[in-house]
Amino acid sequence: MHKRYFLIIVTLFLLCFSGSSPFEPPQYTLKTVVIDPGHGGRDPGNVGTGRYKNYEKDIVLAISKKLGKYIQENFDNVKVLYTRENDMFVGLKERAEFANKNNADIFICVHANSNKSSAPYGTNTFVMGLHKTKENLEVAKRENATILMEEDYKTKYEGYDPSSPEANIIFSMYQDAYLEQSLELAAKVQKEFKERAKRRDRGVKQAGFLVLHQTAMPSILVETGFLTNKDEEKYLNSENGQDLIASAIYRAFKSYKIEIEARMNAKVSLVAAPLVLQYDTSANASILFRVQVVTSSSQIPLESYKFEEFDDVYEYVAGGWYKYTVGKADDLSIAYKIQAEVRDKGFASAFVVAFKGEERIPLSHAIKILKKD
Repeated sequence: MHKRYFLIIVTLFLLCFSGSSPFEPPQYTLKTVVIDPGHGGRDPGNVGTGRYKNYEKDIVLAISKKLGKYIQENFDNVKVLYTRENDMFVGLKERAEFANKNNADIFICVHANSNKSSAPYGTNTFVMGLHKTKENLEVAKRENATILMEEDYKTKYEGYDPSSPEANIIFSMYQDAYLEQSLELAAKVQKEFKERAKRRDRGVKQAGFLVLHQTAMPSILVETGFLTNKDEEKYLNSENGQDLIASAIYRAFKSYKIEIEARMNAKVSLVAAPLVLQYDTSANASILFRVQVVTSSSQIPLESYKFEEFDDVYEYVAGGWYKYTVGKADDLSIAYKIQAEVRDKGFASAFVVAFKGEERIPLSHAIKILKKD
């Protein structure tokens, strides 16, 4: 009996001073990026004004490779994969499946825009969601029309018709667990385009892109400029222009990577007493930890099939978005266990959030409050 107590004491001592603990959540690291150069092969994308031999497919491939090179040169621990590395045709579904199969942490789709008028110029970054304007709908229809070049596309895409406004509107109402992270990355890209590349910022927008619909990770589609605008076409065909566009996306990626890893890994150092963060539930009843899984521009019923596997589904609104969490705990270590279970069920980007009463507060703030009690 004495020997047993001795072993327990030694184990606690080693855990306390070794800097590690079996109760600490695993460290999140953004490991894999899939870069998707739009179009390719028999699908040239838009051809611009016709003054250059390069079409959209050629320009976005060049930008994508420069972006990948920037990432690889600066992050040894990040794997960069491409849906295509040469002038080949790849279906939209295959692009998304490639990212899913390789467990990508981010999906970046690179395109160049066009318009019937030669006047529009500037950059947009799109995320999956509801079309807010007719212009957004037209961009989505144009990019989705790639499926018409695929064999048996009606069966493959379950009867989806990219030329149908009704189909596009219904399709665009799809939302997923990665919208919030996708919006964060998209906003950073647009910021860098404006500040780094000195491009006109046309904003972050939502639209129903097939390639984004199929991915299971934060995903964005970047329209790097208008090839139908002579000045912008010249810029995007130049080595310097492509470098600046690629470096702007890279800087956004770098900022996002640093922030998302810090957020995912925010935690309290666990010490021997208590090893599991057993807070006094009566004293700290106002502090609760939940696991966020979905962000949506439209309200989702709490009894939706999306949440059928979860308990304690909770809705709150922030920044004009409906956000949904599952599970709850007044013990941070338990919240991390819930997070791990939720991720195992397919919500790979689920993360822990903290509430004081009905108000969401920074996780670090909640931890400080609990430490004081």
